[in-house]
Amino acid sequence: MITCIATDMDGTLLNENQEISEANKQAILDAQRQGIEVIVATGRSYEEARFVIKDAGLSCDIICANGAEVRNKKGEVVYQAGIESALAKEIAATLNETGIYFEIYTDQGTYTENYKMGIELIVDIFKTANPDVSEEQVRQAAKERFEKGHIKLVDDYGVLFEDSSQLVYKFLVFSFDDKQLTEANEKLNKITGIAISSSGRENIEVNSLEAQKGVALEKLLNDKGLSAEHAMAMGDNLNDLSMMKAVGRPVAMGNALDQVKEFCPFITATNREDGVAKAIQEALQQTANS
Repeated sequence: MITCIATDMDGTLLNENQEISEANKQAILDAQRQGIEVIVATGRSYEEARFVIKDAGLSCDIICANGAEVRNKKGEVVYQAGIESALAKEIAATLNETGIYFEIYTDQGTYTENYKMGIELIVDIFKTANPDVSEEQVRQAAKERFEKGHIKLVDDYGVLFEDSSQLVYKFLVFSFDDKQLTEANEKLNKITGIAISSSGRENIEVNSLEAQKGVALEKLLNDKGLSAEHAMAMGDNLNDLSMMKAVGRPVAMGNALDQVKEFCPFITATNREDGVAKAIQEALQQTANS
């Protein structure tokens, strides 16, 4: 019996047009009508996630920034797990040693020091999820997400660390240089108190240890009085594994990384083939027959 469904966004809930398909939308609505909680769990900021979900006419709780923030259906913050200022400074200094590009997510928005590289980062995430889509289409979608996501340009990240009114959620690191990315990853792994994951070929995501999709999902389930054993989680990349390990029914997308597929006993269709809808309908059918 399934009482809760958690789904990743990029490469999972969203198709090659970075939209929630009609089939996925209807499957979610079917689940909600049956009293099943549906939760979106994403590496995106709340603003980046909200406009896509709203455009589809859906309403659900959202786990944002890999679990650094949880918002309820009303958009109210119900959980936060940020990176302390001193630790954020250490992470930034470590990344700056390599000269690698990175963005910073806070409770007040997403920041970049380089607009052009910010676009390239989003293009990489989109291309990872949808490798067959044209470069032009992906780049246009990236620009739209950048604009709608309210990503802000800042001269120096240091002002964020000194601003006590902002809580740092996540570092999103990006490079086309494999050697540079490997160097950054090796240096980051020497820092204690952080969780390191990835959502694309050329990126690294850095959060607090308490800011992981699985940790946030478990807290949300506890608050709702729901069992993790009766929860389903769907995803395609490494930053989805923590929530897959937390539930009784982990489902890998057909386009998921091999490492994700190897862990999951259930595999659905790709995000271009309404894999989320098919996984939900299968779970609903099994629940009805149990």
